[in-house]
Amino acid sequence: MSYEKLDIYNIAFELFIETHKLSLQLPNYELHELGSQLRRSADSVVTNIA
Repeated sequence: MSYEKLDIYNIAFELFIETHKLSLQLPNYELHELGSQLRRSADSVVTNIA
């Protein structure tokens, strides 16, 4: 079975997309530090499942 068919993978991927969109709306002073950390951690969940 492919990991792309797992429910948990698809949920994590959807949350990654949403987190990425929302992180880009942070104020400038938080966009680079906190935004980057949020994007990397959300991506890490998806990557670790794969």
